[in-house]
Order: sequence, then C-alpha cells, then structure tokens
Amino acid sequence: MAEDIVKEQIYTIPLREIKSIPRWKRAKKTMVVIREYLTKHMKVEPDMVKLDKTINEKVWERGCEKPPLSIRVRAAKFEDGEVQAELA
Repeated sequence: MAEDIVKEQIYTIPLREIKSIPRWKRAKKTMVVIREYLTKHMKVEPDMVKLDKTINEKVWERGCEKPPLSIRVRAAKFEDGEVQAELA
C-alpha cells in the first residue's frame, strides 16, 4: 500500500473562521472546513477525502462549542486519487 502513495504532506489547517459560526454548530462545521481544505490543496474531489477518526476525536474533544483554532494533519494521496488524512 505504501508503494502507491503519490504525495504525502503535513498541513496545519487554520480554523479561525469557525468563530463566526453559531456555537452549537462549530465542531460539525470544522469537519466540513477540514475536508474542503484538503480538497483544495490535494486537488481532488470532496468525496475522495477520507478523514481518520482521530481527527474527529480531536475536533470534538472539548465539545461542539469549542473546537481547536488549528489542527495538524498528515495527508497522503494515492494513485487512484483517494486522499487519506490522519492526525499528525
């Protein structure tokens, strides 16, 4: 599986824009923002981005109202165009 990795990158994703979202929607919107960021920077379709559960656990760690202001993820793009992201 490691032999078909095309690109592997560590990103620090800024999540400052989440502060403008209503409190009870912030963690859910954070997951959307992370997926959009990886879609843009890895140049793939949104349905090709797979987020590891560790990212979800980190975002929801302090509840839905207080997600982190930034998060570091390791993203790997494979030959078939799929991107897998995990917490760095």
